[in-house]
Amino acid sequence: MTGTPEVWTPHATVAVIVEDPDGRFLMVEEHSDGRIVFNQPAGHIEENEAVLDAVRRETLEETGWAVEPRHFLGLYTYVAPANGVTYYRFCYAADALERVTEQLDDGIIAAHWLTLDELRAQPDRLRSPLVLRCIEDYRNGRRYPLDVVVDEKT
Repeated sequence: MTGTPEVWTPHATVAVIVEDPDGRFLMVEEHSDGRIVFNQPAGHIEENEAVLDAVRRETLEETGWAVEPRHFLGLYTYVAPANGVTYYRFCYAADALERVTEQLDDGIIAAHWLTLDELRAQPDRLRSPLVLRCIEDYRNGRRYPLDVVVDEKT
């Protein structure tokens, strides 16, 4: 074996479930691997960033909505078939506070409020199986206190 050995590095991400009073969920329509897909507001936790700060930042950047996290839903592991990368998804439920900007991240087409039935009707448009899994867990009452994830920055 020559060269530097490859080091396995997991990817830590957040995803955010935001439901409005009409039962619709805040979703992101985005480009991913040559497809146009729906996902929760989600993204990587940046170096030295508190997890809850990543929840707020990613939602604002991808949807223009300011949110406040209320519950931790779970840690979901996913190996993406397209690239073999292992993602650890810290999923949270948050309340929408207000729409503060129309400016969205590169690669984001639009933010939408969609029902669970609308999402189930187009499984081929979901970024991963975790999109429905997280919403269904939320709908089934899964809720943990925010402090179940210990973060010395919060």
